[in-house]
Amino acid sequence: MSKEEIVRVYPSAYKRVCLALDLKNDPDLIAGYLSYHSPENAWPEISAGIKKSGIEIMDIYQADNRLFMICEMPLEVDFDEAWQKMGTYERQAEWGALMSKFQQALPGHQLEWVKMKKVYQNPE
Repeated sequence: MSKEEIVRVYPSAYKRVCLALDLKNDPDLIAGYLSYHSPENAWPEISAGIKKSGIEIMDIYQADNRLFMICEMPLEVDFDEAWQKMGTYERQAEWGALMSKFQQALPGHQLEWVKMKKVYQNPE
């Protein structure tokens, strides 16, 4: 189990969108995907495009070949619009084509990140 993370503190209210996608269940492909997402190999244009779209935070977690993405943004940002805009920025199409070599669709879905439905929230 990895170490716990420090929760971010925001100056104003933010919203969160969670998505899932699978990697092809091949250890070499999984290692390749993880390598591209390491700090030393990540493309700066991709990180810049994420921020430019209005998505302030994007974290991706992995369990075996399942990926879980958390996107956080100010309340006024429309996630679907931000996601679409992000795809038009520099090198995004190239990155997407490269990543698709490692990815496979969730069962019953197309090859794309799938929005997840919140099923539980701890009562306040």
